Amino acid sequence: MKTKLLAGLAAMILGAAPLAAHAQQGPTLRVGMAAQDVGRLDPHFAVSTIDRVAVAWMFNGLVRFRPGSINPAEIEPDLAERWESSEDGKVWTFHLRRGVQFHGGFGEMTADDVVFSLQKAGNAGSSAFSADYRAFQSVEAVDPYTVRITLRENVPSLLGLVTNYSGGYIVSRRAVEQRGADFARNPVGTGPFAMERITPNTSAELVANAQYFRGAPQIGRISYRFIPSDASRDLAYQNRELDLNYGRADQTWVNRTRQVPNTTVDVFEPGELTILSLDVSKPPFDDIRVRRAFAHAINRQEMVRWRGPDVSREGQSVVPRGYLGFTADNGLLPFDQARARALMAEAGHANGLSVRVIHTQLPEMLNGMQVIQQQLRRVGINLDLQVVEHATFHQQIRQNLSPLVYYAAARFPVADIFLSQFFHSRSIPGTPTAVTNFSHCNVADSQIDAARVSTNREEQLRLWAQAQRLLVENVCAVPVMETLLVFARRNNLSYGYELRGSMSLGPLITEQTRLN
Repeated sequence: MKTKLLAGLAAMILGAAPLAAHAQQGPTLRVGMAAQDVGRLDPHFAVSTIDRVAVAWMFNGLVRFRPGSINPAEIEPDLAERWESSEDGKVWTFHLRRGVQFHGGFGEMTADDVVFSLQKAGNAGSSAFSADYRAFQSVEAVDPYTVRITLRENVPSLLGLVTNYSGGYIVSRRAVEQRGADFARNPVGTGPFAMERITPNTSAELVANAQYFRGAPQIGRISYRFIPSDASRDLAYQNRELDLNYGRADQTWVNRTRQVPNTTVDVFEPGELTILSLDVSKPPFDDIRVRRAFAHAINRQEMVRWRGPDVSREGQSVVPRGYLGFTADNGLLPFDQARARALMAEAGHANGLSVRVIHTQLPEMLNGMQVIQQQLRRVGINLDLQVVEHATFHQQIRQNLSPLVYYAAARFPVADIFLSQFFHSRSIPGTPTAVTNFSHCNVADSQIDAARVSTNREEQLRLWAQAQRLLVENVCAVPVMETLLVFARRNNLSYGYELRGSMSLGPLITEQTRLN
């Protein structure tokens, strides 16, 4: 009996050893998120804001955006110390940091993990971002600390594909192979924080990574709490139960929260472009007259007044403002209710039309859709909203179950990625390379492909502009507004950098972040 007890105690100690290696003395950062639960924390499947925010605390890329920035000109070394490319831009060599450790005792990060990660990111069966990597011909380990990427064709930004964003995150090969499907809830990265446990519908608990290559974090733990109700989350913040709160991109919320003592409201880039994707392959949106009526019914100015000028701006194209390749010269149909009604009558819907739409219960998105629902009702279009949990929403729209999809997104700020993911036929759900082309549009495939490989910047810009004009003319989707990101924090929380932007859609918590 004694022997068994000692053996059991030893097993408990050994089992706790990898986690104990991460444990740090330091304050707990309590973060409130508008979510029922996390979805998938495998970074190559992290498509929702809820997941992206947390993934960025646990993983690194070969390179990274400077904390607080989304400017591609400020990309800097991360897991790679340095890199160089061939004269034609098709061969890139990355030299890795030595001694970088994965969480949970999974060992040193080497070129083998990088090769595995980028191949995983480029495989439709193991990544939601595989279409971004179609230009990769090969990824090779030259030696344990050197990786060579060879492209079959040029891409607008190779560094954008290996940064700390979407498919660029590096995972532990051994952890992925060992944990299989469980990796999505038990992720293993190299970042400043490691996953300790997830309590469904309650929280994800992360602990500081004492072995982080940039130094041990000053924050000891992060308690990432799922509080889907805006009112409940705000009350928890006001009662000092939260240090950092996912905010509403709403002027009234911003103004009110700024009055809370010792509070800073951060409003930052990127602007998430809300687009309404209309499935052109099935009724009623296979009729362009209905699509045009829909476009004329959307009042973008009203949407911005509803959200507020500090946190939103009108959508001007199917590519967000500020992206390389964006153009507002695209023929976007203006708000015109009379023209919308006339088009509805021409299409045989003089008495109105009802469309069943699957939509998320995420408060910010649901509220926006309800405003749009009212706008459309004025021209005889009724949206029958089927409201589901956010993770279910993502699953069902990728099964082509909704002819209209309300989607808000930010991507690497080059037109190619937004156009490729949302409007190329390769990205249609149900195809082997599916991403987020919920419109099933293919009218700009040739322009998107040609711009992608062009080495002439003027030609690229011309092709991207042409693609946008074709997509707008065919009303594949209707741009609505761009919504900036909003978080509230206590003044004793210092990020350690100026927060101007974050591609992870939330504040990056780093080794420099302090909670005094």
